[in-house]
Amino acid sequence: MTDAPRDIEALIALMARLPGLGPRSARRAVLHLIKKRGQVMAPLAEALAAVATSARECATCGNIGTSDTCDICRDERRATGEICVVEDVADLWAMERGHAFKGRYHVLGGTLSALDAIGPDELRIPRLVTRVREEGIREVILALNATVDGQTTAHYIAEALEGLGIAVTSLAQGVPVGGELDYLDDGTIQAALRARKTV
Repeated sequence: MTDAPRDIEALIALMARLPGLGPRSARRAVLHLIKKRGQVMAPLAEALAAVATSARECATCGNIGTSDTCDICRDERRATGEICVVEDVADLWAMERGHAFKGRYHVLGGTLSALDAIGPDELRIPRLVTRVREEGIREVILALNATVDGQTTAHYIAEALEGLGIAVTSLAQGVPVGGELDYLDDGTIQAALRARKTV
């Protein structure tokens, strides 16, 4: 079998870095894009270029949007005194799909992990503590994945917020052990949010 040209191989290698795509899947995706160049590849390239230019990380919560402060943080109706803490933006978007939470969010950017040398300062935990002090927060809801690292991070945050006079709760029923928010259905997320418990 003849090797693909260098620029196509480079595209395949880049696609293979995406979550859920290995070398074979990336090769199939690239071949499909080339085959559907006008209908799929050109619009995709334009969309990627536009997002690369316009995407911004919210300075307040860490969400992704097109300005320095996301729509959720700008919405005064969401200043409910509640902050929902999630690991990453995909989890925030999963919570929003459920339409169950009307407060604001805080994206950590991952979880604590000794193996990967990720400590509190590599995440947005200090920023969370600052927000709780400055924004009149009454409750912090820990919507972290039910993994070992997720639960370790939840306990660390609960300890960091101890003594600030706020309620610290976590998602309850509906989230399976080892489960990740981004893969849950909307009803499960709503049930888990309603049944949250004190940490």
